[in-house]
Formats: sequence, C-alpha cells, structure tokens
Amino acid sequence: MYRSAADLRAKWSAPDERAAIIAALEERGISFEELAEAAKQPDADPFDLLCHVAYSAPIRSRRERAEATRIDGQAFFDRFTNGARQVLNELLEKYVEFGTAQFQIPDILKVPPISERGNVIEIADLFGGPEKLREAVGELQQLLYVA
Repeated sequence: MYRSAADLRAKWSAPDERAAIIAALEERGISFEELAEAAKQPDADPFDLLCHVAYSAPIRSRRERAEATRIDGQAFFDRFTNGARQVLNELLEKYVEFGTAQFQIPDILKVPPISERGNVIEIADLFGGPEKLREAVGELQQLLYVA
C-alpha cells in the first residue's frame, strides 16, 4: 500500500487517513490485535507494528511514543493553559492504555479523569472553543508520529 515507512507515516498521522488505512487493512484480513499477539508486543502502537512487519523497523510502545511526544513537543504543550495541557496529557495517557481510538472527540471528554475537568463545553473552553480543541487534538496526534 505504501512504498516506505515515511509514506505510511505521512498518511497515518492524520486521523481520517489513519481510519481509511485501518479499514483497508481490515478488508484484507489484517487485525492489529493478531499482529500484536504474533509479534508478542501487546503495547506496541499499530503504526509501529505495521512498519516492523512491512519495513523491518523497530517496534516502539505507545508509552515510548507518548513520552517522545511530551519531550519533542514541548513547544506545542507550552502554547496552552495549564488546564488544557492537563487534558492533553490525560489524552496521551489514555492513548498509552488503549491506543489512538482514545482521540475521539467528544466521547473521550466524558471519561475520567478528563471528565472531572467539567462537561464537554467547559473542557473545550480551556482550549478557546470546540474548534481549537479539535485542532489541538489533531496536532497532538500528528506529533505522536513525527519520528
């Protein structure tokens, strides 16, 4: 489907493109759960599993990706108020536990500990409104796959 890991990364970092890739793989009978089990890497990010299988790239865990995002994306996090930064960090922790499905807005905002910051509107206001929240979450997802 993609000639290189860089080509795949360019598409994978965008949520809509990632969903299309996952759907195409599922149509071909490729399951990330089975792939993780076969590689004995239950905490690996699906992107890393694909790159490992297709391009012999090293596998990174979701925790490793999240920590690299926090370090390399410090300027991104610094743009936000403390409350918004906390929400972004909690989103990263949800990603570490459960994967990229955790970036579904507004559903994830209704799950503790994020929901403890208020209702969906109050949380969106931490970012300057719903559109700014979506932009921030989209950029966070892109940062996860920078390297």
